[in-house]
Amino acid sequence: MTYTILSGGVGGAKLVTGFADLLPADQLRVIANTGDDFEHLGLHISPDIDTLTYSLAGIANPETGWGLVDETFSCMSALENIGGETWFKLGDKDLATHLHRKTLLDSGKSLSQVTRNLCEKLNVTVPVIPMSNDTVSTMVHSDQGVLSFQEYFVKLQAAPKVEKLIFAGSESAKLPEAARLALSQDSLQAIVLTPSNPYLSIDPILAVPGLKECISASSAPVIAVSPIVGGKALKGPTAKIMQELGLETSVISIAEHYSGIIDGLVIDTVDKAHQDAIENMGIRVLAMNTVMNTAESKKNLAAGITDFAKELTH
Repeated sequence: MTYTILSGGVGGAKLVTGFADLLPADQLRVIANTGDDFEHLGLHISPDIDTLTYSLAGIANPETGWGLVDETFSCMSALENIGGETWFKLGDKDLATHLHRKTLLDSGKSLSQVTRNLCEKLNVTVPVIPMSNDTVSTMVHSDQGVLSFQEYFVKLQAAPKVEKLIFAGSESAKLPEAARLALSQDSLQAIVLTPSNPYLSIDPILAVPGLKECISASSAPVIAVSPIVGGKALKGPTAKIMQELGLETSVISIAEHYSGIIDGLVIDTVDKAHQDAIENMGIRVLAMNTVMNTAESKKNLAAGITDFAKELTH
């Protein structure tokens, strides 16, 4: 049995590593958000892909969840001294990844091919598939104008008020064949939406033409994990964005957002009181610990999802 996982950000990478600890690599496929990708200092940066690959390789910074362990920033310090742009800090070791990616992209290779190459070099055996080889850019319409995702999230520390989100280029983006196959395998046990920010990390993936259709055509259950626990987001601006978009910061809003796409929603035990309301929407609920602060908790959540998938299938 195989599982196809839609992932973005640190929360997504955490759950993917839990699955990787639980199941053989050939039973997993990960479709990664590339809406955060951007050109910086002449390099193509793929933050969510890198967070996934570094996490799966066991070399991610455990304190931040992104970047590399034991990283140094000598290049950034030198760049700052000569007046260069340093608002998006790239570590010295991390720069090697971006330089290699840029070289391969310039040689004519697709982002999917480059990602496979980087995974091989890092001994990552779980297939990581970009949501598209074409450029799709998450654009934040805010009270400070239209901002690219990284301007909003990193440069301005997610301070502007979000008015709406646009995924520029999504209408003409193509779904990679590997992603299509990952969503249509006969062996597919479940499609899993990680507890990533639904609006910034999962929606860009769902915006790629053909992807929702593949999900709808699959007989496998679709299971999402709520990024909201007890009315709060554990990390990032999810709760802030929900409030700014006029949404209640609760698992109910997450269920409503994914309604029509998912068959099941995993919520934390602290939100169990909302289970009946969500199930009245036609979405089955699994209440368990969803806070992933240890390797064991990541693996336990993945195991809970696999059991839930079997229950939904039957």
